[in-house]
Amino acid sequence: MPSFRFLHTGDIHLDSPLKGLAGQEGPAAELIRTATRQALANLVDAALKEEVSFVIIAGDLYDGDWRDYQTGLYFVRQMGRLAAAQIPVYLIYGNHDAESQITRRLTLPENVKVFSSRKAQTFTIDDLGVALHGQSFKQRDVSDNLVPAYPQPLPGLFNIGLLHTGLGGMSGHLNYAPCSMDELVNKGYDYWALAHVHQAAILHREPYVVFCGNLQGRHIRETGPKGASLVSVRDGQIEDIASIHADVVRWALIRVSAEGSHHASDLVDRIRAVIVHAVENDAEGRLLACRIELTGKTELHGPLLSSVERITAEARSSALSLGEEAAWIERIVIKTEPVGNSAGALRADALGDLQRIIEQASADSQLVEQMETAIGELVRKLPHELRVELEDGALKDVSDGNYKSLMDRIGNDLTTRLAAEGM
Repeated sequence: MPSFRFLHTGDIHLDSPLKGLAGQEGPAAELIRTATRQALANLVDAALKEEVSFVIIAGDLYDGDWRDYQTGLYFVRQMGRLAAAQIPVYLIYGNHDAESQITRRLTLPENVKVFSSRKAQTFTIDDLGVALHGQSFKQRDVSDNLVPAYPQPLPGLFNIGLLHTGLGGMSGHLNYAPCSMDELVNKGYDYWALAHVHQAAILHREPYVVFCGNLQGRHIRETGPKGASLVSVRDGQIEDIASIHADVVRWALIRVSAEGSHHASDLVDRIRAVIVHAVENDAEGRLLACRIELTGKTELHGPLLSSVERITAEARSSALSLGEEAAWIERIVIKTEPVGNSAGALRADALGDLQRIIEQASADSQLVEQMETAIGELVRKLPHELRVELEDGALKDVSDGNYKSLMDRIGNDLTTRLAAEGM
């Protein structure tokens, strides 16, 4: 069996927006707007540079129905580059680009082989001794386990399975096309090319079960390098799996301690220092989209809560001073705490009375239960994609079922804000 290499990618979500980055101007705005397109172009560049034998796209090439034909035309253009180099592409559709989700279609170049949504099928690459097995989604919500219907491995060939799956509901993802690790391992394939979970991971070796991760991070829950897996095969055995970074905008969650800061200017200096460090060490020349969490106990807690807009502007000013395409601050999140007792404690005025009422309420099990019922029902009605993005603060307490913490948080912030305003 000859040696060969292939690229395993998925979750490209072509032409989907990057969330939370509105307000950027200049060259960086164009980078943000076209990030998923440029990431796909970077992937094709890597395929050509590495001279891979084929490319696998394991679902969610698109984020949903195209707004217009330009989305499809861009994909065809990039596939044409691979066709010119005689590199075939093997594609399954996932939940976002299931057959029922896409109303516009274009004829694809001959080098793009699309797996049927009616049943699992097999493509072979005879000169390499490779068999690829897969099935596209017919509809968005696939609750059936597709693995049992996948073809048996072809003897004497290197067998690859393409599957878009939640694999038991990993990492908070909806459990589309559910299956177990044992089912994948026992199928007899040499490599499982998975997508749907956006965090790259090698879950099993011999056989390899691999999530490639998404090609471009689209919000703060998708931090760090993003790209594809470059798989090298020699004598029918996987020799190496390397990460190819294709992202154009890289997300970073940066925590800055406010402890010991006595003036807002001190904190701004700290924020600038961590932005510079992140750009120099984490961005790898890409635009860094940062969320900054301010933490720790500080006497600035109240002023920070009442001046988030100004602190955010100061942080963005620091980022812009590094260059237009260096960094952008998506949000500032205040997670600091007041020094010593809470703002209303030990007070003998109306603010102290309010704090004591809130503390009594948080200890009222009946009230907490009523909150759990009312708020929990509301949150459950939110679309899954929205719930997983609203992970901060109060909503995280709700998702964790920690309603006492929620009430403590609300009470602490309320009394601190009132105290800061001189009430």
